[in-house]
Amino acid sequence: MMTPPLLFLAFLLLSCLPGSLCRVTTVGDLSILEGRSVMIPCHYEPQYASYVKYWCRGRVKDLCTSLARSDAPRGPAAPGEDKVAIFDDPVQQVFTVTMTDLQEEETGWYWCGVEVGGVWSADVTASLHINVIHGMSVVNSVLSGEEGTSVTAQCLYSQGYRQSEKRWCRSGDWSSCLVTDGEGRYEDQAVEIRDDLTKAFTVTLKGLAQRDTGWYWCAAGQQQVAVHVLVTPPATTVKPPPEETPQSVPVSPSVPPFRRHIAEGADHHRPLWEFPLMVCGVLFILMVLVLLPWKILDQYNKTHRTRQAEELEARLSDSPGDNWQNTSVVFLNSASQKVHGF
Repeated sequence: MMTPPLLFLAFLLLSCLPGSLCRVTTVGDLSILEGRSVMIPCHYEPQYASYVKYWCRGRVKDLCTSLARSDAPRGPAAPGEDKVAIFDDPVQQVFTVTMTDLQEEETGWYWCGVEVGGVWSADVTASLHINVIHGMSVVNSVLSGEEGTSVTAQCLYSQGYRQSEKRWCRSGDWSSCLVTDGEGRYEDQAVEIRDDLTKAFTVTLKGLAQRDTGWYWCAAGQQQVAVHVLVTPPATTVKPPPEETPQSVPVSPSVPPFRRHIAEGADHHRPLWEFPLMVCGVLFILMVLVLLPWKILDQYNKTHRTRQAEELEARLSDSPGDNWQNTSVVFLNSASQKVHGF
């Protein structure tokens, strides 16, 4: 059975094994252009909020050289000592390290550390590699703009190229390069270059056209970096049609509905088939108006003749038999008005 001191020692050893809550995390490896600055966040667990934080340089953690500590007295820094600063935020549980004006000789391994202290407790740390490069970079390697507008490329260079001429070239055609003058400037109707002579120059393409789409180079000395420019058609806005004020057309109450419709829309274009259809409709109505009375009159004549024949037959059937032979029947033909007797 383990004694209390051994249990306490085992707890301290296990508490900071990988995968436990005893850790510090930071960003991955970085490549920084010479002369630029960088900010590195180092995150820690809540139990370390009151501990001292530090930033050191060296391949081995236990032998690294301290560059900044959170418990260092604040005050005016000596020249060259303000290149590294550390700021701890216990509420957010992160401390931030800022390094300025990086040089190639500052390439190496760096450590975020929490000073735990004590005989049995090691500091909690996290490492990263910073590579300070001598060359160029761009803020955005892909630029996009509409026809007729402008786009600006930001080209960054390291300290060694401050006095070098800056160029803007069409990729694959070095004869197309536009070069700055002694004051770091170039301008024509389509391109404007401005160099701040410290760490960056900007290239503005004006009045973009479709022919400007393609690859370009930002160049300083023997260094260059690619930029792609994409020119898009201008956005079109669809305007709503103007509202028409309705005009009232006086219509006589006696005008039939289909004629009223013609009067209201007389100034609109009509389909070719509409007029013949209207003519056919009018003719059909006229035929109905002519044929219907004739049909009614014909039916009335037929009914009247049938009724007369039935009445005559009834009277004959009621007469005495002796007088039948002396009876004459007269038929009137309406067509010839001839009298026939029997």
